[in-house]
Amino acid sequence: MPHADLCYSPWNRVRGRPSLAAEGDMHPEIEHLLGLLDEAYRRAAWHGPNLHGSIRGLTAREAAWRPKAGRHNIWEIVAHTAYWKYTVRRRLVGEKRGSFSLQGSNWFLRPVDRGENAWRADVVMLDGEHQRLRTAVSALQPEDLDRPAQGSKTITRRLIAGIALHDVYHAGQIQLIKKLLRTRSSR
Repeated sequence: MPHADLCYSPWNRVRGRPSLAAEGDMHPEIEHLLGLLDEAYRRAAWHGPNLHGSIRGLTAREAAWRPKAGRHNIWEIVAHTAYWKYTVRRRLVGEKRGSFSLQGSNWFLRPVDRGENAWRADVVMLDGEHQRLRTAVSALQPEDLDRPAQGSKTITRRLIAGIALHDVYHAGQIQLIKKLLRTRSSR
């Protein structure tokens, strides 16, 4: 595969050897985009906590805390990021709107139920949407990357990079809310 040597990324080389993806199982650029998604969501990153790391260990009470009336809490940010992962995946695969697990779009009032099980269910929803997004990206062909995704004016590669940046942005927002919560709790 001629692109294997031209499209180097840390995700397509293991111990100096081409990975399976570089040997033809997956195009290196798609593998690179998957690496960006994973670094922003779950894999160790140079920039600090990723989205999943920023919510690790939080209780339902902490996730439901609002910095101020009318401001979003961590729980709402989790539902919001799950929704946008769903939206990007839906655009990549050409799926119609309306299949997200929560009613509405973009921002969702949370919590409806303040219990730990409800909090964990929304974290599981976020994990599931991330996995489904990864599956959709994995199924792309290299020529798909330069076309606009369905229902979007944005080309596919920018849409995928954008959802990774969205995760990093909200991970930072969550870290700030946690700091405010801990500062308030220590008074």
